[in-house]
Amino acid sequence: MARIAVIGGAGYAGGHIVKEAAERGHTVVSVARKVPSTRVPGVTYLEGSLLDATSLAAELVGVDAVVVTVAPRGDMEGRVRGGIAQLAEALPEGTRLGVIGGAGGSLVAEGGPRLVDAGSFPDEFKPEALEMIGVLDDLKASDEGLDWFFVHPAAGFGGFAPGERTGSYRTGGEVLVTGEDGQSYISGDDFAIAVVDEIENPRHRRTNFTVGY
Repeated sequence: MARIAVIGGAGYAGGHIVKEAAERGHTVVSVARKVPSTRVPGVTYLEGSLLDATSLAAELVGVDAVVVTVAPRGDMEGRVRGGIAQLAEALPEGTRLGVIGGAGGSLVAEGGPRLVDAGSFPDEFKPEALEMIGVLDDLKASDEGLDWFFVHPAAGFGGFAPGERTGSYRTGGEVLVTGEDGQSYISGDDFAIAVVDEIENPRHRRTNFTVGY
């Protein structure tokens, strides 16, 4: 079993990943600026912030994988990219870093364009999408010694469309995963399955990939 830390573990994506990892028997640490009132049995909850990445990394010594699920919105807009860069520098050698991005950085088809550039992407979400694309650029430019993966969920992913657990999902390389009806969707539970599967059986080392149905 792995030792997994989820930064942003009280959020939508983070909470699902924490629950899925714990239910599989992994040792899980959930890190958030505020400890949630509802907790998953067996999970260790810590108060901490991505904005204090160096101190946070020191608390996570011995962890096999760290997954960052913090979105650059609200008071975190413009601050997530720098926080992840500092965390990547501070993590002990051999710690795998996972980052949950957004759908905006995925491609609409092989060769592009990215969803955020495709013309129908909502303007209010563009700053968030572009910052996470910057995070991905930083990871791609990082030293070869950093083991990382970056996940783009489907366009229909979040508390506004929680969906149900099916136990299935598809990955699409860098291309947005869509169904036969052209819709792009993934439930919180099934997205978490994909992330924990990647931790247990790494198939995407130092690269990004998409997840959907």
